[in-house]
Amino acid sequence: MYCDRTTEEVFRELKTGHSGLSPDEVAKRLQEHGPNALEAEKRLNLFKLILDQFTDPLIYILIIAAAITAFLQDWVDTGVILLVIVINGVIGFFQELKAERAISALKSLAAAKATVVRNGHVQEINSEGLVPGDVVLLASGSRVPADLRLIEVIRLEVDESMLTGESVSVRKTTDVSPKPCISPGDGVNIAFMGTLALAGRATGIVVATGLKTQLGQISHEVAGVRSAATPLQEKLSRLSRQIGLVIVGISALVVVLGILIGETLYEMLLTGIALAVGAIPEGLPIVVTITLAIGVKRMADRNAIVRRLPAVETLGSTTVIASDKTGTMTRNEMTVVRIFAGRRYFRLTGTGFSPDGKILPEQCEGACPALQMCLRAGLLANESNLEREDETDEYRPVGDPTEVSLIVSAMKGGLEEGKERVDYEWQDEIPFESDRMYMATLYRDVNGEGSIAFIKGAPDRVAGMCDRELDSDSREIPIDTRAVAEANNIMGAEGLRMLAMAYKRFPRGTVHFESEMIGSGCVFLGIQGMYDPPRDEVYDAIKQARTSGIRVIMVTGDHRVTAVSIARKLGIVRSDDDAVITGEDMERLNDDQLYETVGSVNVFSRVSPLHKLRIVQQLIRRGEVVAVTGDGVNDTPALKAAHIGVAMGKSGTDAAKETAEMVITDDNFASIFAAVKEGRVVFANIRKVVLFLLAGGFGQVALILLTIVLRLPLPLLPAQIIWMNLVTNGLQDVAMAFEPAEKGIEYQPPRPRTEPVISRLIMERIVIMGTVLALGTLGVFYWQISQGSGIDHARTMALTTLVLFQLFNIFNARSETRSAFKMNPLTNPFLFFSIVASIVVQVIAIYWPPLEAIFRLVPLSLNDWMIIVPVSVSVIVVVEIEKAVRRALGQRAAKPEAG
Repeated sequence: MYCDRTTEEVFRELKTGHSGLSPDEVAKRLQEHGPNALEAEKRLNLFKLILDQFTDPLIYILIIAAAITAFLQDWVDTGVILLVIVINGVIGFFQELKAERAISALKSLAAAKATVVRNGHVQEINSEGLVPGDVVLLASGSRVPADLRLIEVIRLEVDESMLTGESVSVRKTTDVSPKPCISPGDGVNIAFMGTLALAGRATGIVVATGLKTQLGQISHEVAGVRSAATPLQEKLSRLSRQIGLVIVGISALVVVLGILIGETLYEMLLTGIALAVGAIPEGLPIVVTITLAIGVKRMADRNAIVRRLPAVETLGSTTVIASDKTGTMTRNEMTVVRIFAGRRYFRLTGTGFSPDGKILPEQCEGACPALQMCLRAGLLANESNLEREDETDEYRPVGDPTEVSLIVSAMKGGLEEGKERVDYEWQDEIPFESDRMYMATLYRDVNGEGSIAFIKGAPDRVAGMCDRELDSDSREIPIDTRAVAEANNIMGAEGLRMLAMAYKRFPRGTVHFESEMIGSGCVFLGIQGMYDPPRDEVYDAIKQARTSGIRVIMVTGDHRVTAVSIARKLGIVRSDDDAVITGEDMERLNDDQLYETVGSVNVFSRVSPLHKLRIVQQLIRRGEVVAVTGDGVNDTPALKAAHIGVAMGKSGTDAAKETAEMVITDDNFASIFAAVKEGRVVFANIRKVVLFLLAGGFGQVALILLTIVLRLPLPLLPAQIIWMNLVTNGLQDVAMAFEPAEKGIEYQPPRPRTEPVISRLIMERIVIMGTVLALGTLGVFYWQISQGSGIDHARTMALTTLVLFQLFNIFNARSETRSAFKMNPLTNPFLFFSIVASIVVQVIAIYWPPLEAIFRLVPLSLNDWMIIVPVSVSVIVVVEIEKAVRRALGQRAAKPEAG
């Protein structure tokens, strides 16, 4: 594991250096060490997918039916049943394969990233692209992308519990081990793949990737474990099996009744089998998978990558979105516009990341040493960079936009980063952590005596560490906490995000420091206020969310006044007097008091990740379905506790992304609301498929039962029932998964999480549709029999009527409330053309002699079609009347409430 080798030995053995590998060397090593096991795993998954198509209990029923018909030597029905099985399997296989590939492709968008140094340049790549010899940079919150031999460490603490079982974090060093490491716990200078950097920073050399890592050796053993179905998939699969058993029972009843009224056992057995085959919704489990996959793809198109399929189901039920402010509701395009230093205020001109601009005093003119030191602290207590593109002559931020804005303000103040790095020599660093609320960097003052620590962080936190401040004449005087608090409030009222600066000097020879050494006795330098404008699209997103019954809560670490200012602009609160809870307030509230508070407060400021967790827990306790955003390591408890954890794709740490159910690639609040909308569409489309399939099955069962009770000949032969099922359900149920969002779906109230797929409305409509199908088909069949038509002619009329009934019924199923005549059929071209194709195929079966012979059909005249079409269209008329009645009753019920 290279733990007993020196840095130079590791560099030499892996043929690399501090500047990393060249592109040619990377390409060569990718061929040698690439993830070859993936191809074998893909082939294994493909084989499993094929087996899945023929292992569903409903398919077992079809296979048994085929065996019985073969035993009865009815080769036509046997062939038709086998054809249904094969066609269902082929359609299911290719649709599920497409869905699996789509989801795999989307997962790659949310794949773990690694920051590497290659050819002397820092770049971010997918972790899968790492090769031995790569130089990797680690930061707090990042997941270690490969086994690394550490060569530089700054207070790096790693959670290795996934490998060792030890819950206590491990402090890493670069010290050479005296002997080879036997177990992960021995590798103090090794960062293992999959472990989590909890604090600090480090640089390491990749020594193993993929299956050759410690984690890879373990994961290889469980590679064959299959992912579980989502709760909705399990629920609908269970529903399909239950329906299948009921239909088998009804089919058995049909056989018995038919024999009792004089039909032969042979005919009734075939009829019972055909009824079971035709009425069982064997396509339902496949359609659910496809619908979920389509929903995931649509969400990805809206910048929301779903990492866990159950999230798609839950999104449609979301009632509360608890979101961060910076970068999510705002653009994350920081510009320092105001500075308080030396008890004076300064305005800055210029926007964006260009250093073109000036710093103008608001009161008296004259030099201000405190301003220069405040700018210097922001420049040097900094982990980001501002790069200038040679070709475009434009500036590009590298790192946190907030920190980059401090570099820009320092350059506007005349400081040169290169010269400052010469005058101040880096010694040590305390990285920023959210619970600490500051970062500090120790430098050796080359032109002065001793060392100096520059500190940057939240104003109230930094001010609490100081007992003095630097005035405009460069004197250290007692700090005026009231003036600092007033500056904080003034800038916050302008909607600015604020960071305070301070310093503390240490004796010569101080090269390391700890947080306890700067906890007090620091000198306050000032506050820099940055403006981060709200995103334009967030205004409408919040307005739509409120209209649709979703409450938006701002949970931010920023100052109270800043939070209220932005929340008021976005419409989250209406005035500055609306209740706001701060982190300090939360410390005084117990859980019961917080339970009452979260019901009405929409802005929480100066909160820590632990506070965010408590907010989420109490919202859930109130019965809300909560989506919460997070980006840091300490946000993971809240992300895990929420129904939908939403990680930020740009600013989020690996820990946050891996805990979350969804990753927003553009860090935009509007994308969260768009994903909620798509979650509603997914559930609505699944309901449409269920309605369509079960209404058709109910109609077929009712038709056969009625003819037996009325002692009429069977209206459909077994082969005709199977044919009808193939023509009307072969593609249409899958096509309905592609239905676009209904107009106004984003304004509907959230669906209760416990609401069943088959609601009361769906159940009632299944009965109405099925009854119309059964009575209409029976009426056509009886009319033909009574007019003296031949039995084959009457059955051809009944079959064609039922086929058109089913196809017209699709238009009814496209919406629970809207009229079919107000919905453009071409918004779902797959569905529209599948209907046209089914009609064409049915016509061919009627008029092409080979199919006529197989299914015992006869050609129909124009007069026959003049009967069939109006009767079939009646299902649309009946359902349109039922929808109109429901709308009228709903409007009448709404009027007293409005009054």
